[in-house]
Amino acid sequence: MNIAETFELLFDKNNNVAYKALQELQKESEKTDCVYPYMDRLSDMIDSDNSYIRTRGLILLAYNAKWDKDYKIDEVIDKYLKHITDVKPITARQCIKLLSMIAKYKPELKNDILSALHKADISVYNDNMQPLVYDDIQKALKVIQKL
Repeated sequence: MNIAETFELLFDKNNNVAYKALQELQKESEKTDCVYPYMDRLSDMIDSDNSYIRTRGLILLAYNAKWDKDYKIDEVIDKYLKHITDVKPITARQCIKLLSMIAKYKPELKNDILSALHKADISVYNDNMQPLVYDDIQKALKVIQKL
């Protein structure tokens, strides 16, 4: 697999193409640090106006936490944690579910993560999403506190 080409597909207009690229890069990130050189681009992605691109960036940043020898995640953790209450609840829920992975590999960020989860204001979501986001936060807190 050509990582550079696959990475560019994350921005494809066709979401199916982009999602397939995301899955491939996730799988690679579990085994090797081949996606790690793209950490700066991933952190730019979480500022995107497009929620799909934000979500892909959040996912791949978390999947590369275990390779983060240069403290790239530490540099962007505040920006990352803002997505606990992303304007799109689906992006927020993905972010929350990924936080335990970051806390596992970046124990020095555990307290920042726990604090952000405790402070999250889920009243920004409509009534049918609030309980889902609340449950995600409670699950994440339980897992992270055990680490």
